[in-house]
Amino acid sequence: MASHEGVSLRANGGLDDPRLLTEWFAVGWSREVAAGGILARRILGRDLVLWRSAPEVGDDGGLHCWLDLCVHRGAKLSLGILQKGAGSGAGECLECLVCPYHGWKYAASGQCVAIPAHPGLRPPEKARAQVFQARERYGVIWVCFGPDAGPLPEFSIAEEAGFRVLLAGPYQFRALGPRLIENLLDVAHLGVVHAGLLGDPERGEVEDYEAGMGAHGPEAKEIRIWQPDPDGTGAGAHVSYHYEVQGPLTAGFVKLHSEKRFGILAQVAPVDEEFSEMRMVMALNYGHEIPEEELIGFQDRVTEQDRAIVESQRPELLPLDLQAELHLRSDRLAIAYRKWLREIGFRYGVA
Repeated sequence: MASHEGVSLRANGGLDDPRLLTEWFAVGWSREVAAGGILARRILGRDLVLWRSAPEVGDDGGLHCWLDLCVHRGAKLSLGILQKGAGSGAGECLECLVCPYHGWKYAASGQCVAIPAHPGLRPPEKARAQVFQARERYGVIWVCFGPDAGPLPEFSIAEEAGFRVLLAGPYQFRALGPRLIENLLDVAHLGVVHAGLLGDPERGEVEDYEAGMGAHGPEAKEIRIWQPDPDGTGAGAHVSYHYEVQGPLTAGFVKLHSEKRFGILAQVAPVDEEFSEMRMVMALNYGHEIPEEELIGFQDRVTEQDRAIVESQRPELLPLDLQAELHLRSDRLAIAYRKWLREIGFRYGVA
């Protein structure tokens, strides 16, 4: 049972929720795993190793995601090396991940193909790494832990001509995923938590809007608010937000101001029973002269402001009983999100 500051979480925060095994999680950036690269990650309480073999080996650019565990004596494979031309005969592989402890060589399929201490032994079938599905899209490495993965998250403006695509994060929170997603969907906090950046507490009205069901989950269109500088020109204006939930822990929005559009696709990956990690794909069709570091720095600042609030929220588990907290019409999207989580039987991070 995890806890902090005297407030207990449900056992493992619901990390045993089978729905998590059907979700795609953003676990890293494609640029982090170059050819011949090895990267360690921790998601859903599991240690992972990401590595990329030669382009002609495997699918998806040779990208692989395995449990970071050698089946022999439990050493971390992420501490190993890549070796070309390992194994012999039928067990030969163009490139293998080699365990740092006893040198067991694992082919791209996950099968061990050579054991240095017994060069004449054909490794048994069960001498195999646990392999997970890994894909790449928008410069993001996506991983699914179960066999029944749906389609990858979509962010259509990132594929449109004239849009600049940036990657922000990872941002680690001492909070569980549903609280982070609901914060992203909460437009009413922009003028208070992000005063001077995304709103003004003296002009914080959220115009009435409707929330409904989209192709993958709740969505809301044309949520209008006033912002002091929506496009970096220094001129305040009303903007319109379109929010879309694509999964229990994946959501995004597109903000419209005249012909200018800015959007974020956010994905939250549970690290363990206490921490979550958020990664963002950002796209915009203006401000091409603004340095990338400045745009990402702005998002870093906004996220730090959110962190102070989200980590303070009690209870940590998002209440799906609508009687547990007070709600207003400006909360319609959050209400729709909570109702939907209950309808699909989602258990991680909720009560």
